[in-house]
Amino acid sequence: MFVACINRIRLSYVGLLFAAFAVVPVLADEAPPILVTMTTNYGEVQIELYPGKAPLSVSNFLRYVDGGHYDGSTFYRSVRYSNDNGRPKIEVIQGGLGDVEAIFPAIAHESTKQTGILHKDGVISMARGDVGTASSEFFICIGDQPGLDFGEVRNPDGQGFAAFGRVVAGMDIIHSIHDLPSDAPAYSVYVEGQIIEEPAVIESIERTE
Repeated sequence: MFVACINRIRLSYVGLLFAAFAVVPVLADEAPPILVTMTTNYGEVQIELYPGKAPLSVSNFLRYVDGGHYDGSTFYRSVRYSNDNGRPKIEVIQGGLGDVEAIFPAIAHESTKQTGILHKDGVISMARGDVGTASSEFFICIGDQPGLDFGEVRNPDGQGFAAFGRVVAGMDIIHSIHDLPSDAPAYSVYVEGQIIEEPAVIESIERTE
């Protein structure tokens, strides 16, 4: 399974996201996508977020974005079929605050069964250990990764991971990061061979006007 800030996240948080136009309320499933631009030292990546489908995960991600908490963070893990130690094997890059203690409490799990957002190529999703421990860490899929969806066994609890958006421009940058050498010392046997030697820097993530 993905380990999000190993053994550090203790709290759970349930948030709600509402959208409105003028005085007419808009149902959550009608909320329009939100576009953010992630600037890395390898180039820019545009990501579309889906608050209507995954309100908890999107609102959590945006509070880190809006507070500038991801500025200077990194993509520090590259999982490839050749170095993956889990089953089924997957290909993703993982980023976030890494060893920095989570700023906000963890959030409730939004499964792909609830949201309908499957782990297709370019999809961004929350990293987690146990259900309800997702916080600041996220990953981006390289190719379709159905083993990360609800009901699959990548995570033994069968709940899968919480997808909440998708890269719409800049997948070439994601692939470049995915190809970085990853033989840095690992914090557990599970991630051996996956820690990027010179992590890709996330210089900023901002909402795109």
